[in-house]
Amino acid sequence: MPQTILMIAPTSFFADYGCHVRIWQEAKVLQQRGHRLVIATYHNGDDMPGLDIRRSWDVPWIKRAMVGSSRHKLYLDVALSYRALETALRLRPTIVHAHLHEGALLGAALKRLLGVPLIFDFQGSMTAEMIDHRFLRADGRLYRPLRHLERLINRQADALITSTNNAAEMLLRDFAFPAERLHTVIDSINIERFRPFDGSPAWAAEQRRLRAELNIPEGRRIVVYLGLLAPYQGTNVLLEAARRLLADMPDVHFLIMGYPDVTSYQRLAESLGIAGHVSLPGRVLYKGSHAYLALGDVAVAPKMSETEGSGKIPQYMAMGLPVVTFDTPASREYLRDLGIYAAFGSADDLAAKLRLTLEQPEWAGQLGALGRARAVRVLSWERAGQQIEEIYAEVLERHREGQPAGDLVAAQQDEQDAVVEEGA
Repeated sequence: MPQTILMIAPTSFFADYGCHVRIWQEAKVLQQRGHRLVIATYHNGDDMPGLDIRRSWDVPWIKRAMVGSSRHKLYLDVALSYRALETALRLRPTIVHAHLHEGALLGAALKRLLGVPLIFDFQGSMTAEMIDHRFLRADGRLYRPLRHLERLINRQADALITSTNNAAEMLLRDFAFPAERLHTVIDSINIERFRPFDGSPAWAAEQRRLRAELNIPEGRRIVVYLGLLAPYQGTNVLLEAARRLLADMPDVHFLIMGYPDVTSYQRLAESLGIAGHVSLPGRVLYKGSHAYLALGDVAVAPKMSETEGSGKIPQYMAMGLPVVTFDTPASREYLRDLGIYAAFGSADDLAAKLRLTLEQPEWAGQLGALGRARAVRVLSWERAGQQIEEIYAEVLERHREGQPAGDLVAAQQDEQDAVVEEGA
């Protein structure tokens, strides 16, 4: 049955990175399946064709995309609250589908006001992300109250969707989230757009053009990365691994695509003496990113967070690329036995696994082909759209039957938690 969905995205949507790709792909597939969907988001970001986007008040001194934790988000979320409320009163949604913890907090208020279910699309622990971004210390005074707030926000949801089973297990273990309201919809991919280089003259010409644009010399094998540039994404470790690898394999080139802080990473590459073997083109538009990835002989995913997913890995798999990644539960969930795993956080082992992959191209190519087959089989957005619809149907059925969901259960559990914490 078609639903009217208010999707809340407290971020600078759309800005060509993993979180935004998930929001966009979910919105597109839900629209294709007949639902009406409106997105409430920050004032800045790219408009996407075919999506009804309602933006918050303009903040003229912030035009760049906001990535990760920031004090600016405090007033940006206030502005978004007004827009989300105005939109909800006009739209009268049957479901509120919120992304990120700020979105779930806004969604909880709208849930009470409108009497509709709240779906929380969980993309990682709020406090863990703040630690990853060095916005919070695990031994700081704010950690426990923010952890308590995170638990409270989680429990407002009538259903909580994670992008990995690892995240679901963390919510069960660390936050005692009710298993019957917990679902996993793994990060998926447009398998028609993201596909292996097919050897056609048109693709070959495009590859030559891009290599010239990026100043990549002929004859160099290419390691590709696409994502945010940040320490918790493993960018620093990747450049250290590149320095180690290039000492033995000078015919390799690193194409590291993404933002922010491109200039600082260019300086780091120069300080490591590898700038001539590293291209940092900055932000690459999602709609053209498959062409850049097609340049690669191997893809790398060195993310250092153990609570978040890694949406770049499905893209790599759909492209038929062998994937070198740190050994994390999320990486293994995507790749299973098709990944090439380096010890977590080790630049030495990351360099060793990249060397192994480049030295054995036939074996690496077989892994890439199997990864493509797995992406086609289990990582298409059509399959994910059906899963989300089933979650909606389950939640709406509970809602019609009047079963207590997030609010009452959360309040009771929080009282118990407060007693436990005071005793500790």
